[in-house]
Amino acid sequence: MPEDSDHQQKSLKITALSVAEIAKVLSSASGRRITEEQVRTIAEHGKLLKPDGTISLLDYTAFLVRELAHGSD
Repeated sequence: MPEDSDHQQKSLKITALSVAEIAKVLSSASGRRITEEQVRTIAEHGKLLKPDGTISLLDYTAFLVRELAHGSD
């Protein structure tokens, strides 16, 4: 029987993802190419980057919803 570590995938903490991880998750979920640059631009605009450089996916999507609901500059 294989060890558990052989089959474990890296789990993601949705409240602390890197820019690259968010780009990958959103690209996979949407079927569209989402770049790290796009994620970083939105995160900086919404002041979503934490001091450690991570972003909460929940905060990120909530920000996008607010932008869609109220329009963006």
